[in-house]
Amino acid sequence: MAYSWFKAFHIIGFVVWFAGLFYLVRLFIYHAEANQEPEPARTILKNQYQIMEKRLYNIITTPGMLVTVAMAIGLLSTEPEVLKEGWLHIKLLFVALLIGYHYYCSRLMKKLAADECRWSGQQLRALNEAPTVMLLVIVLLAVFKNNLPTDITVWIIFGTVILMAVSIQLYAKKRRQDKEKLTAQIGQVAQEQS
Repeated sequence: MAYSWFKAFHIIGFVVWFAGLFYLVRLFIYHAEANQEPEPARTILKNQYQIMEKRLYNIITTPGMLVTVAMAIGLLSTEPEVLKEGWLHIKLLFVALLIGYHYYCSRLMKKLAADECRWSGQQLRALNEAPTVMLLVIVLLAVFKNNLPTDITVWIIFGTVILMAVSIQLYAKKRRQDKEKLTAQIGQVAQEQS
């Protein structure tokens, strides 16, 4: 019975953790792009994003990570023989990378708050894809264990994830170009009226 409780809360924890990580970096993107706004909007937006980032990180994302890790330890305590499995070693490596990513987000949050972050919105969008890849690998390893299929299905799933990441990047580029075009048109109209 303990195994089922640990597993249920492990799943809840990692859903909360990943939701927080996905949204946190999205806030970083908006925070970084707020630098392009005129005052007073720039200051207002940056202050609001800073508050949202801190709350998300401290109230949702970090507790989600802690619940995930604590419940994983509980799961391992009920089935210690699984520690000998190769798939688990690979999964734990990706979890360690994810924990590193989590704490790197904390560092980025502090740099954004201090106006020391040099990441562009585009670079942050690329960074936002990292947890997606880690989630994919971790879930596939947890489900298939040592029998991870390497057939066409895996390559289709992998290709779909890459296609999604590229599509997001292209959409962001188009949005940025449209905004620049609109700004140029507004400037041109203002110039013609004066």
